[in-house]
Amino acid sequence: MSEERFCLITGASRGLGRYLAERFWDWNWSLVLLARSRPALVELTGSLGTRQGQSKHMIVADLTHEDQIGQLDHVLRSLVPRLDVVINNAGIQGSIGPAWENDWDEWMDTLRTNLLAPVSISRLIAPWMIANGGGSIINLSGGGATGPRANFSAYATAKAGLVRFSETLAEELKPHNIRVNCIAPGAMRTSMLQDIVDKGEAAVGDREYSLARRVMTEGGAPMDVVAELCNFLATDAARGITGKLISAVWDDWRNWPEHIDELSASDVYTLRRIVGRDRGFSWGDK
Repeated sequence: MSEERFCLITGASRGLGRYLAERFWDWNWSLVLLARSRPALVELTGSLGTRQGQSKHMIVADLTHEDQIGQLDHVLRSLVPRLDVVINNAGIQGSIGPAWENDWDEWMDTLRTNLLAPVSISRLIAPWMIANGGGSIINLSGGGATGPRANFSAYATAKAGLVRFSETLAEELKPHNIRVNCIAPGAMRTSMLQDIVDKGEAAVGDREYSLARRVMTEGGAPMDVVAELCNFLATDAARGITGKLISAVWDDWRNWPEHIDELSASDVYTLRRIVGRDRGFSWGDK
């Protein structure tokens, strides 16, 4: 059997995180699974069973607590010899409603979980990956990262910041054979989306409420496509792809390896300012 491969998945106890854990286990990855709920992690790791040449570990931590994040480096190094892949999946919907009406502590917890936690974990892991000759960091982005999202200011701010951080970190780590990318998974039938329905139309707005109701009723973005994209970015198949925000559903990412030179030399699939000339306005630019 080939050398053991190690993947850390945060927010692994439910929703997309649990699905990623199950699929990566099926794809012969050894796993470090992080979540807040010990019972859920125990149940998950037990359900995976055992396989020769693979190992599984769990870490119970609350990513809104900086002291718990600070302890991760020691804990991780005590469990596995290295990390080949990190999937920063943990996220919360957080404050919903007009920004000036949001509870400030809840707003800040949303930033801590969705932005500062993946930033902190990436900072912890980067030196380790450098020492081991490479790796892949995958950050889950999405709703509000590429455009304004009324009534979700904390979530949107965090996700937009995460994309720009990932682009910047990708440039810094490029000489060290470490890829950093973001994934926009699309709206999925998860407990986070149910939170939107539960808040009600008055709080979230007509558009968000209608979308959430439709997805919860009819189903949304397929988790298997998101998992396949994560696995693609985790392996050498994605060599040369870094600093990108990739839609699991709408981008033809399976075809990208055939265009690596063109992709690497371009700013496509990144956050950029739209100027007048981009929209054919002659009055806005010098």
